[in-house]
Amino acid sequence: MSIAKPAASLDDLLAVDGKAELIAGRIVHFMPTGFRPGRIAARVFRSLDDFAEESGRGVATTDNVGFAVAELSSGRESFAPDAAYYTGPLPANPMRFLPGPPTFAVEVRSEGDYGPAAESEMAAKRADYFEAGTLVVWDVDPVASRIRKYQRDRPARGVEFGPGDQADAEPAAPGWRVAVDRIFA
Repeated sequence: MSIAKPAASLDDLLAVDGKAELIAGRIVHFMPTGFRPGRIAARVFRSLDDFAEESGRGVATTDNVGFAVAELSSGRESFAPDAAYYTGPLPANPMRFLPGPPTFAVEVRSEGDYGPAAESEMAAKRADYFEAGTLVVWDVDPVASRIRKYQRDRPARGVEFGPGDQADAEPAAPGWRVAVDRIFA
């Protein structure tokens, strides 16, 4: 007879070193990212942070900031995007996760995020974001220097931004634009 291990909680997740998310009562760890994906996420964050400060709306977050959500149909209870923009309430204890989904989430592909299995995983995570209430998710491809924007109201039809374009996150970050060339420089 095996003894069932109790489900992990958000408090357990807070005690974890490194990047992880809570999915179906399990703490799922993620590998650290490489240099280029990290730089790309940093550039998106910097632009979003400037936008949030200048507009006086929302906050931008860097890689590994946790977002706590009610358990989704997949079992997921948290997100830790590579960069994000959030317009919800801030936590009473600022050392805790943000309460609710990011308004706009940025997922930058790492070296292992290519191929059919990775595509399925990324589509499932986008579905989780949208179920939680996220309005826009970016799938950022450092190899192709492309950004694919997915919206909650059209989750299967991405809009692609490439070199020479100005990428946006409408309607999640109204008025914010960033040069694709700057993101991938």
